[in-house]
Amino acid sequence: MNQQFSVSMCVYAGDNPEYFKLAVDSILNQSVVPDEVVLVVDGPVPKMLDEIISEYESYEVFHVIRLSENQGHGNARRIALNNCKYELVALMDADDISVPDRFEKQLLIFSENPSLSIVGGHISQFINTPENAVGIRKVPQSDEAIKKYMKKRCPMNQMTVMLRKSIVEQAGGYLEWYCDEDYYLWIRLFLKKAIFANIDTVLVNVRVGYDMYKRRGGWKYYRSEARLQKFMLNNKVISFPIYFINVSIRMVIQVLLPNKVRAWVFRRIAREKAK
Repeated sequence: MNQQFSVSMCVYAGDNPEYFKLAVDSILNQSVVPDEVVLVVDGPVPKMLDEIISEYESYEVFHVIRLSENQGHGNARRIALNNCKYELVALMDADDISVPDRFEKQLLIFSENPSLSIVGGHISQFINTPENAVGIRKVPQSDEAIKKYMKKRCPMNQMTVMLRKSIVEQAGGYLEWYCDEDYYLWIRLFLKKAIFANIDTVLVNVRVGYDMYKRRGGWKYYRSEARLQKFMLNNKVISFPIYFINVSIRMVIQVLLPNKVRAWVFRRIAREKAK
């Protein structure tokens, strides 16, 4: 298993310096280490965070790209991916923690299945420390199951994904879409006949806050998701009955439900409870 690969990361002004360091260390201490880490600094960042970035910048494996102004999640991710040298690219967020053998497992799947376009896995969601797990977001494993699930909900956990750069570029790459840049990309990959897979294990421990569910609601969030459903309808990914059901459910959960009830729905229905 000698495949070379990149890690694509973005960091923002609001990211916690300590969490960022833990995230980076979790990829540098992998059982199979990346051949390069492309880090896009999306606009000015506070001094403490900048000092940590500068420390990593001295590492030979790091390629740091500093943007003078904030470009937004989709644009920053596109710039990072465009600057990766290798065909296989693993995505990583700036406040999550990859399990130690994440890349080894994903590279093995790619070597065993050369036709695959993208490989992800489950996430464990935690507050403060990984030991304080509050839920697991499981995703379907097979290409068929993933594409079926995609018609209702996002089928990949973005921060777990390793993908082939060439097919992402064929699909237009990352594009801005409020809070749904990843789902939008998976749909466009679906339209390009990409082959998906998820590993049936947790690949990344994901940091969540108590206010996470507030951000998953409101008119702006709903309109973004409704537009995405319309995009799927227009491109014949879904039928009108499925479109109607999807936007109706989102209207109830994202607009009509109070935050506390929305939090309960996501914890009890949309996530598997941590054991």
